[in-house]
Parts: sequence; C-alpha cells; structure tokens
Amino acid sequence: MRRFVLMPVLVLGLLLGLAVPASAVTYGTPDGDAHPYVGLLVFYNEDGTATHRCSGTLISPTVVVTAGHCTYEAASARFYLESTMPSGYPYSGGITGTPYTYPEYNDATFYTADAGVVVLDKRVRLAEYGVLAPVGTVDEMFAEGGQQLLTIVGYGLQGIKPMFSAERTRYQGTVMLIENRSALAGTYSFKYSANPGQAHSGGGCFGDSGGPIFIEGTNIIVGVNSYVLNSNCKGTGGAFRVDQQAVQDWIYSFL
Repeated sequence: MRRFVLMPVLVLGLLLGLAVPASAVTYGTPDGDAHPYVGLLVFYNEDGTATHRCSGTLISPTVVVTAGHCTYEAASARFYLESTMPSGYPYSGGITGTPYTYPEYNDATFYTADAGVVVLDKRVRLAEYGVLAPVGTVDEMFAEGGQQLLTIVGYGLQGIKPMFSAERTRYQGTVMLIENRSALAGTYSFKYSANPGQAHSGGGCFGDSGGPIFIEGTNIIVGVNSYVLNSNCKGTGGAFRVDQQAVQDWIYSFL
C-alpha cells in the first residue's frame, strides 16, 4: 500500500533566508489590490527569533484567520499587508499580534484541526474584510456538481522545480473543488486541484499555509490552505474547512 505524507505548507525560517532568483501560489498571478485583507504573517519564538512565515486573512480590524500549524507554539507574530514584501528578512514594521491555536489541534494530526488566529495589537481599518462561509457551504457546492471554482491567495513559493522561486508577493490562482472531504483527512478538509494546467491555473505551496481559499469572485472563505502531498507542490492540495460550526464558534469568540 502506498504511504502518503501530508506536508504543512508553511515556510521555515531557514528557507526564508535564501537568496533566490525571481521567477506563493504556483502558476498564479500577482494579486495586486484584489484581496487587500490577505496578508503575510511572520511568527516568532519566545526568544524573539523569527521561525517561519504563513499567510492569513483579516476578518475584522483585529482578527487574522490562519492555519493552526502556523500558530502552534509561536509566542508572537507580525502581520503585513503589503502586496510585495521588501528584501531584508526578517522585516521591520508590521503589526504585532498574539497567536492562538484551535484547542483541538494536535501537531501529529494537524490536518484534523488546522485553525489558528492572530489577534492584532492595533486595529486595521479596511473597506472590506474576509468573511467565513456559512456552515456546510462546501458540502452544498460539491452536491451541486459541475466545475466549482475557488480562488487561492497567499505569499508562498511560486515554484520549487525546475526553478526555486520565492518572490514573497501576494499571488492568487484559480483552483477547482475536487472533493468535499479528503481521503486522508476526512471531513475536516476538502481537496482542491493544484497546478492543473490552463483550465484551472493555480495551486498551493510552502508559505501559503493559512492563506484563504475563497469562493471565486467573492470574499467568502471556505477553507484555509493546509497541506500538499509532496515536496514539489504538485498534484492536489488540502484546505482545512472553516465552514464547520465548532471552528466558527471558536474563531468568533475573538471578535
């Protein structure tokens, strides 16, 4: 029997320090101002050392929704809304915040409870924020059949092979809902197409963890990017579903 390994799609601090050629979301396009409420998160340990980065979405002036494997064991975080980050990691500025991890989270089975939030120390006033999808939205979309398109947004790697590319720019891509559950992660996550070619051009990669997956053309979040199946970011990806009642009750408790 073939053994699959789910790989969380955060970017470790070691990877952040590499100088790479400019070549996020694989096969996507720069997001520009399309999703100004999606930002980059840098997490720090108790010593104040930057350890990894992820993506996240403001759903209120102070609450950023991201993945649990991003917030897990982090002591603090900084949030940035620039569509393209400058050189010189770790970055200065940003908005400081406190990370919280979903109480059901277990790092050994992260994909079954992969939710986290960062509560910012300063309010961010925007004309629009991300919105959590109503409970059961993914099931309803899957039952409708046809090509249910989604938009993935994040600051992760644009590619690994044949060329490593990490622009640290907010990218977006179009993916397709494949299953409302995952054979590996059950009903906790849904499966989406990754790098499927011209018809649905996009996919998740390292650094996109916690980034939103929207219903196409909306600010409605159905999941946070959670894992890929291999180190090349090829094939399908998995998103932790935020259209679950218990998850929403926990997230809304921070508002």
